[in-house]
Amino acid sequence: FRYETGLIPKEQFYKEVCSGTGYRGELKEFCSVFSDIFSPIEPMIELHARLRANKIPTFIFSNTNDLAIGHIRKHYPFFAHFDGYVLSFEHGAMKPDHRLYEVMEKMTGRKGSQILYADDRLDNIETGRARGWQTIHHADPAESIAVVEELGLLS
Repeated sequence: FRYETGLIPKEQFYKEVCSGTGYRGELKEFCSVFSDIFSPIEPMIELHARLRANKIPTFIFSNTNDLAIGHIRKHYPFFAHFDGYVLSFEHGAMKPDHRLYEVMEKMTGRKGSQILYADDRLDNIETGRARGWQTIHHADPAESIAVVEELGLLS
């Protein structure tokens, strides 16, 4: 929590992980191992490209840390094609804390039903829904894409 809300730097996080787990690798090795947990979901990358082609603004809204974001930016070119990024470690709050949702509204200049929000965690979705956002509880790419198509956002 402290790392993903930006309260401690990666060096302190690394030291605490080493202390708590007995990990003995170097910081550089730790950063590589810790960050390499992602794999692309091709249908969602294609959905994003279709939204962009239709001039729909897209944003990353994520509980994350600087190590993960550095890894993603380096290995996944599609990540550079969003209109903005609301990342927990940069704003001192994590979803479902309402403060991070407020940051998203300010960044996008949109509120309520003007925002379509997909997340795999129901507690995060519930906070967005309480703000009047349209929501997708993402569990399966085909289901999420079908909702976006039903909303008429894809041509």
